[in-house]
Amino acid sequence: MHSEPARGQAFSLNNRRSPAHARVPSVVQSLHTHAVSQVPFSVEFNPPRDAAGEARLWRTVREFERMHPAFISMTYGAGGSTKDRTARITGQLAQQTTLLPVAHLTAVGHSIAELRALVGSYADCGIRNILVLRGDPPGDPLGEWHKHPDGVEYAEELVRMVRDLGDFNVGVASFPQGHHRSPDLATDTAHLIAKLRAGADYSITQMFFDVEHYLRLRDRALAADPVEGAKPIIPELMPITSLRTVARAEELSGRALPPRILERLHRAAGNGPEEDRAAVRAEGIEIATEMAQRLIDEGAPGMHFITLNFAKATREVLNNLGYHVTAAPLSA
Repeated sequence: MHSEPARGQAFSLNNRRSPAHARVPSVVQSLHTHAVSQVPFSVEFNPPRDAAGEARLWRTVREFERMHPAFISMTYGAGGSTKDRTARITGQLAQQTTLLPVAHLTAVGHSIAELRALVGSYADCGIRNILVLRGDPPGDPLGEWHKHPDGVEYAEELVRMVRDLGDFNVGVASFPQGHHRSPDLATDTAHLIAKLRAGADYSITQMFFDVEHYLRLRDRALAADPVEGAKPIIPELMPITSLRTVARAEELSGRALPPRILERLHRAAGNGPEEDRAAVRAEGIEIATEMAQRLIDEGAPGMHFITLNFAKATREVLNNLGYHVTAAPLSA
């Protein structure tokens, strides 16, 4: 099994707990709380690139705050390229909203000391939920992965490191079609189970567009380990709103969309010199609604929406599903 960080390097951050620490629920606890009347949903934001993007993000945050997601997460740029901005905004989300933030932490490009310092900064803000990812190489997500000389090689090690640092709740990534670096699905499933055994409480999947891939992932995890495999596997969805977001979806997922999905979107786009954006958007919302309803019917523990820092598409999907989402867009 992969080696752990040297024990001599470990220390606890428990003495850095915020006064509100005892009141911070875990993601799993929040899922249970929100599941009383409906399958819970959660949303993912991206670090904004500039002041205008940050202002838009906060408008979106306030809109979602009135929609009561089970949790929110803030992504982390390749190679830690948005580390400082991610840490600052995630801390503000914890301190200035009623939302439950999940901080991302990636191994790529970071020493163990840097990773510990970042976990410490999260702890200082009262954040106790961390999503641990190995991360993709900067520049080329499909390129060769190189361990930092003083870092960790595998997400499993990072899970143990975060657990050693204090009373944190840890999530990891899972891959319905297998990670592109895994030679086969059996190996990919073994990696997921290893991360769960290391102390992860749940996983969030990579984005997908065929619910069958999610269901088979869930079956594989349960077959590999009935205890660890029963931990929540939260499916990640992104409503398609234009053909441009098709390319973005394929970039984020590392997988081509299923032909039948592409056919529906291109048919909606029409044969004119420019795509029928309204029709493509309507079809994308319908596809996301169909997927979400199937996931609900199949007993998924929640739905995690990639928002690209906008609320409208997610709100429309939830409305289609019969959720009582009444939050209207806030004025600029």
